[in-house]
Amino acid sequence: MAIIQTRHFSVCFFLLSLCCVILTLLSSLASSSYMFSVVGNEDMEEKRRFLYSEILRDEAVARLHDLGKVSDADGYLERTFMSPASVRAGNVIQEWMKDAGLETWVDSMGNVHGRVDGMNASAQALLLGSHLDTVVDAGIFDGSLGIISALSALKVLNRNGKLRDLKRPVEVIAFSDEEGVRFQSTFLGSAAVAGVLPVSALQISDKSGVTVQDALRKNSIDIVKESLLQLKYDPSSIWGYVEVHIEQGPVLEWVGFPLAVVKGIAGQTRLKVIVRGSQGHAGTVPMSMRQDPMAAAAELILLLESLCKRPQDYLSPNGKCNDYCFESLSSSLVCTVGEISTWPSASNVIPGQVTFTVDVRAIDDMGREAVLYELSNRMYQMCDNRSVACIIERKHDANAVICDTELSSHLKSAAYAALKRMTGENQNEVPVLMSGAGHDAMAMSHLTKVGMLFVRCRGGVSHSPEEHVLDDDVWAAGLAMLAFLETHM
Repeated sequence: MAIIQTRHFSVCFFLLSLCCVILTLLSSLASSSYMFSVVGNEDMEEKRRFLYSEILRDEAVARLHDLGKVSDADGYLERTFMSPASVRAGNVIQEWMKDAGLETWVDSMGNVHGRVDGMNASAQALLLGSHLDTVVDAGIFDGSLGIISALSALKVLNRNGKLRDLKRPVEVIAFSDEEGVRFQSTFLGSAAVAGVLPVSALQISDKSGVTVQDALRKNSIDIVKESLLQLKYDPSSIWGYVEVHIEQGPVLEWVGFPLAVVKGIAGQTRLKVIVRGSQGHAGTVPMSMRQDPMAAAAELILLLESLCKRPQDYLSPNGKCNDYCFESLSSSLVCTVGEISTWPSASNVIPGQVTFTVDVRAIDDMGREAVLYELSNRMYQMCDNRSVACIIERKHDANAVICDTELSSHLKSAAYAALKRMTGENQNEVPVLMSGAGHDAMAMSHLTKVGMLFVRCRGGVSHSPEEHVLDDDVWAAGLAMLAFLETHM
């Protein structure tokens, strides 16, 4: 899920999501914990064979752990755009695609594709997928679960001789970059496929001065303006996009349900704030004469926290935010400073420059813009008061996305069917949640209708090695994807 080295869920999103599900789930909590019924070892073994647990659970879990070992770092998981580990992971995924009976290729943005044409190669295609990159010190499920769940479901169809019975083409895409860690610009892979990645993105540099174009060329992908534009899929050729992803929040665990349908995804903006002052000796410049960018940056960060905790104290009702906007911000606004650096970064030197990132998310786009407008104005004023320079750069913008009702309905039915098959019991209403984290579905919404399925994760922890999904929940996700694909037979 896309953010830089920070967990992106809050109590606000927790409460918002609970409002969506609590009324439909209270009755179920009293009667069922949604764990799998065991009526005897022999019966359970027969059920597991019938429900393809060998592929959808055992192999899928093993593949998640195998992919989690493909890292650029020793001792923790890290895969960034077109890094050596990212390329190795893409090669592994490509082999798994072939194992599922798919035709495979790698495009000029490093995305890995696997496709089956089904009965009608000219019909609109269903796209499935997620991202293969990670944050630094990542968990093994973020992104990878969506890829592997889709491939596992297709492998079951292939093993049963039904892969070619799909009434439309199905394509799985492992996107090369969603997190935006290396180039501070998210959705490089999916934005290229959706046709919304500007050509200028090829010249974005990482901290070592390597551009996106350089990183691709280093891996024998010679991308230029024309080839980037050719990556865009024709919207008329695509039926929709579906993504399975871990929830990255605690709601599903709290209500005791392994799967949820996603109603929409919060909009987000990333800023890079540069504060420049007067570099000097820590022991000789009097406090009253300092132009200290570190002290200024600390004040700016506290402003951000205060504004995002109490937006009603800062925004005018007669300005850019109406009553609905205020109500939305009160329940969904989250703001984060995830990175901060100083120059020259020495204990006995007053810094000359401080740089930090800002991540702002909210369900309501108008409210998010109102917050950014107020934040920027107040930051500039604070810097003026401290006689330091302030530069605010917008590095990433993504509007909120509402998932397609038709796709969501199909996914809800598939999740219901999967859990009924696993438990042998009728299920209550599948939860419907909002997502505070960004996903490739945000970029793909510019191309086609999108739908998402969330999978429960322990404690809501993500972007951490403590990230964990139960083996049976991986199974549930794979079985739901299989049920969804069976509606396209």
